[in-house]
Amino acid sequence: MPKPSEPTDPSQPADEQRADSKGPQVTEAFDHTKMSFGQHLEELRSALFKAILALAAGTVFGLFIGWDIVAYIQTPLKEALVEHYREQSEVKELERLEQLKADGEAVPDDLDAAAGEFAERGLSPLEYWLDPREILPELAKRFPEAIDLGALPATDERIAEERAAEQPAAEQPLIPSRDDLIRLRLYRSVEDDPRVRVIGLQAHEPFMVYIKASLVAGAMFASPFIFYFIWDFVAAGLYRHERKYIYLYLPFSLGLFLAGAALAFYVAFDYVLAFLFKFYAWTETDPSMQLSEWMSFVLLLPLGFGISFQLPLVMLLLERIGVFTVETYLSKWRIAILVIAVLSMFLTPADPQSMVVMGVPLVALYFAGIALCRYMPGRRESTRSES
Repeated sequence: MPKPSEPTDPSQPADEQRADSKGPQVTEAFDHTKMSFGQHLEELRSALFKAILALAAGTVFGLFIGWDIVAYIQTPLKEALVEHYREQSEVKELERLEQLKADGEAVPDDLDAAAGEFAERGLSPLEYWLDPREILPELAKRFPEAIDLGALPATDERIAEERAAEQPAAEQPLIPSRDDLIRLRLYRSVEDDPRVRVIGLQAHEPFMVYIKASLVAGAMFASPFIFYFIWDFVAAGLYRHERKYIYLYLPFSLGLFLAGAALAFYVAFDYVLAFLFKFYAWTETDPSMQLSEWMSFVLLLPLGFGISFQLPLVMLLLERIGVFTVETYLSKWRIAILVIAVLSMFLTPADPQSMVVMGVPLVALYFAGIALCRYMPGRRESTRSES
């Protein structure tokens, strides 16, 4: 008469249940695959050593393109600086036209349109004051037939006579007044303005930024190999259904992180920089952007976006371990939106545009996380289907 099978523990993994139900032979087979603590440490050491070698190889490759990366990450900043100084040129041109109009000079009918057209040309005005005493002798040397200095008034003598009537003899420097100078208005392209260049304050700063960019590039290039070596060590201690979750959710997590980082770099930076540069315009100061500070900012903001985009997976984890349910997520969606708004406020600068850029996708991801919890198979269900 066959013996009744022993009841199984529903919380026990399916692979262990099958091993127990098939007798001591299978259990002994599993025993042969077990490793001691020292063997685990040796496997971990080997995996970490391979990962470090992969990182070193990736960094060597990153050294060849480090300068290209440094130049590329400056693109949003330089574009924002060009736009900032283009707006400043429009403001200054409008002020100049209004002053000319007040002085009775001929100006266009629509001053705002004229100033806007000037800014669209991408020109930055420069004003200089020239001393004719310095210019005329040089011009006479180059063009003696065209310029006759004898026919011109003696500028030094005229200035001395005017000063003598105003100042004592001991205080008569031959320095021309502003009325004696020639006002010269020059223009240059905003893109060629030295103010749009990123600066460095220390001798080693460009080198350290180059090394940091090369390390980041090396980590990105070597990340598939690093993940593979680490995963090869971790997967040996996981059951089949546990490995299945990794294969499913790890690419999903990586895709969400890259999407958040790309949103920060290609969209959020424009709004953030435009908002911050407004304070320079209000305080009438010029921004001087330091290379190392910008590099840190470039890494920090995309990192915050990428981590925040893990929201659906965090919701799925909390639902699977029983902290929340789908019904809780649905009933508390207003509170969730409030929390998302607060997080967006802390993870981005205080401008409303960047908060919206982060908050709106997070709200969409919140409801995507609810759909993920509802339609993705749970652990018990997948375990039951395997058994």
